[in-house]
Amino acid sequence: MSFRVVRSSKFRHVYGQALKREQCYDNIRVSKSSWDSTFCAVNPKFIAIIVESAGGGAFIVLPQGNKISGRIPADHPLVGGHKGPVLDIAWCPHNDNIIASGSEDCVVKVWHIPDGGLIKTLTEPIVDLVYHQRRVGLVLWHPTAQNVLLTAGSDNQVVIWNVGTGEALVEIDCHPDIVYSACFNWDGSELLTTCKDKKIRMINPRTGEVTAEAIAHEGSKATRAIFLRHGLVFTTGFSKMSERQYSLRTPDCLEEPIVMVELDTSNGVMFPLYDPDTNLIYLCGKGDSVIRYFEITAEPPFVHYINTFQTPDPQRGIGMMPKRGCDVTSCEIARFYRLNNSGLCQVITMTVPRKSELFQEDLYPDTLGDTPALTAEEWHEGKDAEPILISLKDGYKPPESKSVSVTRKTNMLNKIPPKSGGKANDSSGGDPGAMEKSLKDFADELRKLKVIIVKHENRIRALEAEVALTRTQDGKTDAEDVDGAGGDGLGARPPPAALASDEV
Repeated sequence: MSFRVVRSSKFRHVYGQALKREQCYDNIRVSKSSWDSTFCAVNPKFIAIIVESAGGGAFIVLPQGNKISGRIPADHPLVGGHKGPVLDIAWCPHNDNIIASGSEDCVVKVWHIPDGGLIKTLTEPIVDLVYHQRRVGLVLWHPTAQNVLLTAGSDNQVVIWNVGTGEALVEIDCHPDIVYSACFNWDGSELLTTCKDKKIRMINPRTGEVTAEAIAHEGSKATRAIFLRHGLVFTTGFSKMSERQYSLRTPDCLEEPIVMVELDTSNGVMFPLYDPDTNLIYLCGKGDSVIRYFEITAEPPFVHYINTFQTPDPQRGIGMMPKRGCDVTSCEIARFYRLNNSGLCQVITMTVPRKSELFQEDLYPDTLGDTPALTAEEWHEGKDAEPILISLKDGYKPPESKSVSVTRKTNMLNKIPPKSGGKANDSSGGDPGAMEKSLKDFADELRKLKVIIVKHENRIRALEAEVALTRTQDGKTDAEDVDGAGGDGLGARPPPAALASDEV
């Protein structure tokens, strides 16, 4: 006689439910970009979605709640300052009004969204972060330090910024190819990346030193990796036979997975969305019509399949609400905003069935708050701190919009010495040392620009020489075919290179 032992877990009966269409957001022109991004970012105040836009890149920002829902007007204001398509967006975890965006125009912009949403299209960011030479496809905020933002581009560079000053704190150059994903650990002291060379890397984010690396999945398609709360690493990717896989690993032995499971043969990249409070992972594949969810525990098989939420249509992108934005009165433990091809942003809630209407302390331990534990300067100097947690027992009310200021240390135009009799315009307060440093930075910038100009001039000369050679050969051919050589006057013209040099 055999019997099945059922695993004991309070999340065994978690179920998903889609809200009615009038409670969702409709008529949204979701981006058609093939970039592997979720296209959606959510917090308790706003939902942001990357959209199709003529004349550059844009994303739409909609207020949460009943302020705007249902069918969105076609002329709804956008955030539209980029010159190329927007590839990735991320809300600041410490200020619900701040969002960063990366684009094909190689620039990262940080925006302030007023409470209540936009009343006109926003084109002026708080700050532009300019470093990358190619498109920026990844933006990620630090979990505990204020104003610290990570960006990664197709130039294989990873840069960590202090948004408050607009300067790059750390430049990480250890990837031979495009960076697919990045994730900080619980206190932000370590960085985990995945790359097109199939490797996952653990990196010291302050020095750029690689502390561990391993091939995660044998397939050539995009791999993603996240840190779990207690230090384990969870990855998604593809096998050599293009089967989708997920794995669980320990940081000190990345090359030997604890668990490696093949799921199916779909070709969409799987995004692992993680809830550190419940240790649940939700797998959402691009082009899938399902959301699978698993519980991570300390007992084998470690990754326990719970259930699958089925939808009738495939998804183009998805965003996950932070726990402080969930409804604790209905035992909601997760909320997703799912984008499909018809322009609908569908809201899906994940709920633990409980009869009691009292606050369920076992479902809602203290969760990540919106207060930073460190300043950017403290983090850069080597200090680490656990995130500041808050209780949801009395619910969470988003604070009013905070004032935002950027002190541009690297903006040389603000540091040009004033003319005699004029008022000082620099923030150095007349400090000779600071002024000398500003002039040195200005000279370095000029030198870099000159190097770029020289490269372009050399390229122009080479192209002009090729054009001149081609024209000369064409002229000889014409002269052989027509009596009276030089009839078209080509031989009498100076070569283009000479013309160019005369003009210059």
